[in-house]
Amino acid sequence: MRTILVPVDGSESSNRAVKAAIKAAGEFGGATLHIVTVHPPIVSGNVKRFFSIEALNDYYQDEGRNALLSAKALLDEAGVTYTDEIAVGPVAQTIADVAKKKGCDLIIMGTRGLGAVTGFVLGSVATKVLSLVDIPVALIK
Repeated sequence: MRTILVPVDGSESSNRAVKAAIKAAGEFGGATLHIVTVHPPIVSGNVKRFFSIEALNDYYQDEGRNALLSAKALLDEAGVTYTDEIAVGPVAQTIADVAKKKGCDLIIMGTRGLGAVTGFVLGSVATKVLSLVDIPVALIK
């Protein structure tokens, strides 16, 4: 059975990737779907000086839950089982790491996302993911 990773950020592009993953799972006769949202870490010393690690982690979790909402709604509506994850780190590298950790044999991702929030822009994150993994990556426009 195929294992598919779908990085999401709540954008229309990532929603189209989720729909493509649902379709692919059906065509494969079933698949294990993992959705992940990745937030780059806040590295500013000023922010860390005024906010505790716990407050920053709460922020990452809140933002992650919001980014996952539309993808989870699409998957629930389609009746597809999935796992979800909120991760913090360099976006492309973290996507590659999650794919490896989950034993994924395919990544389906959008080409453009919400910009500065997640960095999903073709030429940056998508291209970097392509260079970091040795599994197929389907880019959904």
